[in-house]
Amino acid sequence: MNFEKARFNMVEQQIRPWEVLDPAVLDLLMTVRREEFVPAAYKTLAFADIEIPIDSGQAMLKPVIEGKVLQAVQVKPGDSVLEVGAGSGYFAALLAARAEWVRTVDIEPELVRLAHDNLARYGVDNVIVEEGDAAQGWAASAPYDVIVVSGGLPVLPRTLLEQLKPGGRLFAFVGEAPVMKGRLVTCVGEGQFQSEDVFETLVPTLKNAPRHDSFVF
Repeated sequence: MNFEKARFNMVEQQIRPWEVLDPAVLDLLMTVRREEFVPAAYKTLAFADIEIPIDSGQAMLKPVIEGKVLQAVQVKPGDSVLEVGAGSGYFAALLAARAEWVRTVDIEPELVRLAHDNLARYGVDNVIVEEGDAAQGWAASAPYDVIVVSGGLPVLPRTLLEQLKPGGRLFAFVGEAPVMKGRLVTCVGEGQFQSEDVFETLVPTLKNAPRHDSFVF
């Protein structure tokens, strides 16, 4: 299989037409080798417009979704990033290519090992992979410039927002089937937030996702 041609087609035929036009994001998707983070059985589907199954009943997000999230959060050099849901480690590698450091946390031990091994093999040295429940944030290393929640949340916990630095950006998939909102929240000042629903989609719900109405933002 010609991975380079497939990667180019992914960017030009899937991601760019979905209004992901930021040159830095498109360059990142061309540079970080997605096939290195896909299970061997699915390598030939690494660039397909599908969710690729990984361990623990989870899946990698579609490439177009990853592109939209990257464009929304605008990771900059020097940023500290929290990713909730490590998956295969691929999205952490994308974030780490721009950020100073990334902490990615997963509740599933198998995915912690998978992400750690993939990132180590790929030579990414500014990502820390931890096991734990970060559905309401990871206060030990807060505050963050960027928080990305890689699974769905029926409601968006206030505790996550409160771990953003002023000027920080959070992206989460908020709601339940049949449709979720890809939501960007920006901390515009101490305890003040602006919210924008960027697109609609449906992704697997985060394990242990909070559902209590008092957490709604």
